[in-house]
Amino acid sequence: MKEVLSTTTAERLQKVLAAHGLASRREAEDWIRAGRVQVNGTVVTELGLRVEEGKDVIQVDGKPLTVRERHQYFLLYKPRGFVTTRKDPEGRPTVIDLLKDVPARIYPVGRLDQDTEGLLLLTNDGELAYRLTHPKYGVEKTYHARMRGNVPDPVIKAFAEGVMLEDGLTAPAKVKVLDREGGATWIELTIHEGRNRQVRRMGDAVGYPVVHLTRVSFGPLTISGLKPGAYRPLKPQEVRALQGAAGIAKGNKKQAEIKRKEAIKAPGKAAEKNKLSKPAGPAAKGLSSVPGRKMDGGNEGDKTGFGKRPHSGVHRKRKG
Repeated sequence: MKEVLSTTTAERLQKVLAAHGLASRREAEDWIRAGRVQVNGTVVTELGLRVEEGKDVIQVDGKPLTVRERHQYFLLYKPRGFVTTRKDPEGRPTVIDLLKDVPARIYPVGRLDQDTEGLLLLTNDGELAYRLTHPKYGVEKTYHARMRGNVPDPVIKAFAEGVMLEDGLTAPAKVKVLDREGGATWIELTIHEGRNRQVRRMGDAVGYPVVHLTRVSFGPLTISGLKPGAYRPLKPQEVRALQGAAGIAKGNKKQAEIKRKEAIKAPGKAAEKNKLSKPAGPAAKGLSSVPGRKMDGGNEGDKTGFGKRPHSGVHRKRKG
């Protein structure tokens, strides 16, 4: 098989698919594994292939890629009762139902579970979405959580230092008590990981369940000025701020790199950092089954007002 070095203009296949607004990068990776993507007439099932638009013929389900869509970005105050997906097989209301007036094919950035409300970003910018949700980039998310009972200081300290869950110790977090009232404790918790239902599982693990949860900020953005169910497009300066937090904007790469290194140092990240195992088959030799293309090391990872973070009066609204 002829081995050809990738040029500087080549990009990973899943990144190209996401950039076209067809899917998130993780969804694009699933499409590749499922054999739905062809490059130059060859079905691709391994991750890591680099392609060049304009030179390589890329097809999804037999249909060629169209011209890239203009990137669009929206901030939604997700209310409780909605699931964070485009389509739900169980027929439950989805966050996309709240943005029916948006013609672009946008996707949620990360997830909020059905019973959680607050800030949710939606976009067709697959690269930014990937960086905002991958823990190695250290983009922070802040939540206000109402926990059942009077949570003692040692438990608050445990939240800050890390809580052992079934999938490992959580990374250090920023936490402070906002209020204690009516047999409940309100805390503000800032994390950079994206584990499934992480905050609620942390509460269960320490014996103080989370009974109400609101995400109040994501990176530099907050939900200030929005009511549940409302959404708005991001301003250009907000998009640039998000890009900077994710290490895309040139002026903020140094700051993002510092955050990334701090995230890697957190407990539970050493194993992820030191994964050096090589894929079997052609990928182990840097070869691809697609003529004229070289593999690039496999998978990249496993996976709002603007400005100051508000104190938020959320915890004042619910008592008992």
